[in-house]
Amino acid sequence: MPAAKKKTTTANASPERRRELLNIAAEVFAAHGYNATTVRRIADEAGMLAGSLYYHFDSKESMLDEILSSFLTELWDGYDAVLAAGLGPRETIEALVTESFREIDRHRAAVAIYQKESRHLAGQPRFGYLADSQRKFEKAWLGTLERGVADGVFRADLDIRLTYRFVRDTVWVAASWYRPGGQHSPEEIARQYLSMVLDGVAVRA
Repeated sequence: MPAAKKKTTTANASPERRRELLNIAAEVFAAHGYNATTVRRIADEAGMLAGSLYYHFDSKESMLDEILSSFLTELWDGYDAVLAAGLGPRETIEALVTESFREIDRHRAAVAIYQKESRHLAGQPRFGYLADSQRKFEKAWLGTLERGVADGVFRADLDIRLTYRFVRDTVWVAASWYRPGGQHSPEEIARQYLSMVLDGVAVRA
């Protein structure tokens, strides 16, 4: 993951207020799409004048950049810790899935934005890190699945790339329906998900 970029702000801007505004912007972007969202709409949701929003951010692009880069930095902090832990292939998959659901719990709106906007945004120089993250993501998951097949933990006839796409899409689509504070914790959702998926890919005794 590339180093975090320095964000545009004013000397007197409150970090707490910035976080609050980013959370509001993330919800608006997730609900209405980046292109359809105006600075005025974000300001209206925040209960402020559109011009006042520029006290904290120079553009809606800067807001989107900070939302996505912060989410991905935290995601990779968790993923890198899992990948460095020396776990077996099955345990690595379990830990990556659990970490993914935790990130959905913490950054549901950012995940939804990433799902909808990343393909379009990745072609822009400012958002080049999205493509870098996607390549790293794919390498981590495919590598773990391949290791599982080689070690005899996963079925030898497993289509690695198809399995990766299935796991990736079915995990992250949860951002469209998951709401923090609901009936199930992210860990419980991950456990239920894993019980269904791994029964289909693990070698049976």
